[in-house]
Amino acid sequence: MSEQLQTYITKLGQPFGLAALSALSHGVEKESLRIDPQGHLAQTPHPAGLGSALTHACITTDFSEALMEFITPVHRNPQDTVAFLQDLHTFTYTQLPREELLWTSSMPCVIAGNDQIPLAQYGSSNSAKLKTLYRQGLGFRYGRTMQTIAGIHYNFSLPDSCWKLLHELNGGNDSFEDFRTAQYFALIRNFRRHCWLLLYLFGASPALCRSFVRQNPNHGLESFDDASLYLPYATSLRMGDLGYTSKAQSGLSVSYNSLAEYTDGLGKAVKTSYEPYSTFVTADGSPSQVNSNILQMEAEFYSTIRPKRIPGPDERPVEALRKHGVEYIEVRCLDLNPFLPVGIDEEQMLFLNCFLVYCLLQPSPPSSPAEFGEIDANLKTVVRRGREPGLRLQRNGEPVTLQDWASSILDGVGKIAELLDRANSTRSHRAATAAQSARIADSSLTPSARVLERMRELKTSYFRFAMNQSLANSDYFRGLRMSDEKKDEFLRMSQTSNKERGAIEAADTIDFASYLQRYNNR
Repeated sequence: MSEQLQTYITKLGQPFGLAALSALSHGVEKESLRIDPQGHLAQTPHPAGLGSALTHACITTDFSEALMEFITPVHRNPQDTVAFLQDLHTFTYTQLPREELLWTSSMPCVIAGNDQIPLAQYGSSNSAKLKTLYRQGLGFRYGRTMQTIAGIHYNFSLPDSCWKLLHELNGGNDSFEDFRTAQYFALIRNFRRHCWLLLYLFGASPALCRSFVRQNPNHGLESFDDASLYLPYATSLRMGDLGYTSKAQSGLSVSYNSLAEYTDGLGKAVKTSYEPYSTFVTADGSPSQVNSNILQMEAEFYSTIRPKRIPGPDERPVEALRKHGVEYIEVRCLDLNPFLPVGIDEEQMLFLNCFLVYCLLQPSPPSSPAEFGEIDANLKTVVRRGREPGLRLQRNGEPVTLQDWASSILDGVGKIAELLDRANSTRSHRAATAAQSARIADSSLTPSARVLERMRELKTSYFRFAMNQSLANSDYFRGLRMSDEKKDEFLRMSQTSNKERGAIEAADTIDFASYLQRYNNR
């Protein structure tokens, strides 16, 4: 354990520090594909009873009309987050057609082709058309199939009371806002150094349906059976070259060493034209994408973690970060766990909180281009070979076994778990960390190993495994009964979202071409 970490633990272990740590906040954004009884992507519109995907606070869509996204409010207790996600799923099943269900896995169901992946639709307003146009651009750039991959985003923040204490411990020389932003970037750098561990511990996509790589003969995977491909020691194929990758983005230089470097790099990408993208055309001559730049907008930047701030009206995300600094961070490398009803559980969230605080309190020097390459190589290695016995990674240019490095990290995370348990008068953080240590000692306990074990045990394909889990989850949620009060609350949310969508549509005063030009000029 570093001297810096030990110092922080000692200081934060005082009553005022424990009180601050008890107020850590988080939220979850969880995606799931809507499918038909044959396991194909649903071709029906977003269910009307779920309100407007444009304005609903908790139930929306991502790339496709069939890719649902469930968003929780900010919570302090992971148990509350899981309960809210369960309520969202239960309500959703009351509004789905009886024959439809939600796919439980990150890698998609049977994909018949681009024309069977409908773009998400948000209405007739200019902002709604922009969202659909952006998704159309993603389809041209990367193919629609890649956009059907689902995942979980974990949003995390520390309360001001905690930041103020850390600010004082560091001398209080910088402004509070600058200090908080700099420390969030320190957390992000350490997270990127260590996030391969999350893929090992929580990756759940070691296999996929052959239909996913129909257009990619160089996938480098092995045959599991006639319908499935896999790698024997893979953890999260979703996070590898088959998932969110981009030639244009591979040349991006986006630094996490400071807010200025990050926003400059991202700002340049959303303003720099990329010639291959200028060739995309539509049959009717309408715009094919928001623009032909490296990034149409900031959300297109693929990364395992992002600094975030909720932008104001007519404010782009990079502008909001420049002006006001980082508000929270978004972890983006988590698979859906097909063995869990809502894809994530309380234990995982408790561990993530410990892991993220560990990343914050450890020394976090600036990253060099060489380290950037090392981070990328480690991630790719764990994606494809993470459970391979004796696997070695690179740490500061030196080889180290995954087990040794993981054990070292978990020793530090365990100290944070003790601290958070003291802050919350529980033992749950230590239990969650101990469960991950068991997975380091025995890789068969990881979700990725369990997926392959179940497929072998049942002598079934990836598709049939995931379909079985999806059917079981459908029965589970359809069997739950919501109170009338809770159901009425969700129905009111749907009705409110429809009214808000109508107000946005009524407020438009310019045509879409002018709106799009103004957006790109901003």
